[in-house]
Amino acid sequence: MTSNSQKIRFFRARIPSFECEPGCHDCCGPVTASTEEMARLPIKSDKEHEAALADLSCPHLGGNGCQVYAERPLICRLFGTTPRLACPNGKRPEVMVDSQIEQQIHRFFVETRHVLV
Repeated sequence: MTSNSQKIRFFRARIPSFECEPGCHDCCGPVTASTEEMARLPIKSDKEHEAALADLSCPHLGGNGCQVYAERPLICRLFGTTPRLACPNGKRPEVMVDSQIEQQIHRFFVETRHVLV
């Protein structure tokens, strides 16, 4: 049986990357992540979480962008790589995420406990 950590590594390797619009944080709203992904992120205080939620933002968004970019959750990585989560600035990878991989990721989201980042 494949562990959630193995699935996350598998999906990460198959989500294409692309160059974002400098200063844009449209994908940095409140999102959920699996408990495995959350374990990789720095712990934020309740106050930091409440402030981010009040701003419809992410507690890991800093003045210079995502402070956890290398460990960002799958949903953050998926943004802009599929027509379902299109970038409002038209940014995208040269080749979008494979539709079968996207379906597997969405199935993972449904089957795995997720919490608010």
